[in-house]
Amino acid sequence: MAAIETPTGVLLGRFEPGSPEWEQARGGLVVTATEIAAVMSLSPWQSRFSLWHKKAGLPTPPFEVTPAVEWGNRLEVAVAQKWMEEHQDTEDVEPAGTWRHSDRPWQIATPDQIFMPLTGWMIAPGQLPQLLEVKTSPFGDGWGPDGSDEIPVHYRCQIQWQLDTLGLKTCHVALLVSGHDYREYRIEYDQADAELMRKAAREFLDDVAAGIRPPIDSSDATHQTIRRQPEGREDVDVEIPGPLRDRYFTALDGSKAATAELLGAKSQVLDAIGNGRRAVCLGETVATRTVRDGKTHSLQPAKNRSTT
Repeated sequence: MAAIETPTGVLLGRFEPGSPEWEQARGGLVVTATEIAAVMSLSPWQSRFSLWHKKAGLPTPPFEVTPAVEWGNRLEVAVAQKWMEEHQDTEDVEPAGTWRHSDRPWQIATPDQIFMPLTGWMIAPGQLPQLLEVKTSPFGDGWGPDGSDEIPVHYRCQIQWQLDTLGLKTCHVALLVSGHDYREYRIEYDQADAELMRKAAREFLDDVAAGIRPPIDSSDATHQTIRRQPEGREDVDVEIPGPLRDRYFTALDGSKAATAELLGAKSQVLDAIGNGRRAVCLGETVATRTVRDGKTHSLQPAKNRSTT
């Protein structure tokens, strides 16, 4: 398969995700498109703290292949095929592979697909390749209407990093929501965002090289990373400062009250929904009720929510 040329991208190869070759191409002191959101503290899966430990070669929680991840991977081919059926004005839609920037070898991207758009069934002179990203979502939280450029911010970071790495201007996104709601988005390159992320990534890698650890935040990724650092246990007492003790005890007391309040609120919302699917207020989704074997399984809050 002949590689499509890009202005600033150097193709490292097309590797099976998770293979030793794939890991090697993305390893070391580099920032990939799936990691840049964590560098910017915008990732729902990684924190800047957890990514720093990974890059420093320290223990981090293993990647978990959840049912959502598994089925997202399985459906990717079908969703990409749907996009290609809707867009016959393309040439050579193919797996993009793993790329690095020609002048910044620490900038890595592995887009889903790359293709040449056609003009009158021909490739126009000077025409740049374009990218296609395929996503799935259970509820569509954070995704705007079909045809817009409203996508979750962590995916926007990923796409801007891909475009900046390869020197391209346009990325299309094919999304499948709830297994049946197909949508398309078009994202254009934003130079200001790219420069901001580049600067943050370079500073992050410099901190890794210098051993400067990021501050501890309140994310689960950071908590799970800290849990994996100690090896074994010594029967010793460790003195901690008074303010840290007070913060811990205050948080414990507050969490008990918050847990009780949340449980009561969830019960009232579920009671109001009855056998319905969603709770809405003034046209906006508040929460979604999931069902297993005919009974309520869980109440999933909307990610984008507001109070009045």
